[in-house]
Amino acid sequence: QVHLVESGGGLVQAGRSLRLSCTASGSILVTDAMGWYRQAPGKERELVAGITNGGSADYADSVKGRFTISRDNSKNTVYLQMNSLKPEDTAVYYCNRHRIYLARRYDYWGQGTQVTVSS
Repeated sequence: QVHLVESGGGLVQAGRSLRLSCTASGSILVTDAMGWYRQAPGKERELVAGITNGGSADYADSVKGRFTISRDNSKNTVYLQMNSLKPEDTAVYYCNRHRIYLARRYDYWGQGTQVTVSS
């Protein structure tokens, strides 16, 4: 099993920055991909950013140029640097770690951390 613990959420004014962290423990594989998802009230959970074990990153169009995902494999930690925050970034942010084994995807989730951006 994999256990993910997130931190760094909070209340911030529009235009400011926040940095989310997520540390993994348990049955970790260095080949795991990691990502951040978010879910706003009344909306479906959406992928914000993902990063492979090799460091290749991908972003939702809505956050490109503002958010940066990174990982430190020595600390089993993934980060999401969020700059120029907007009220529409308000959501619960979830850390995700996943792997593919025998053509099946296995997902592990954190408990979520609230990010609230005031206008």
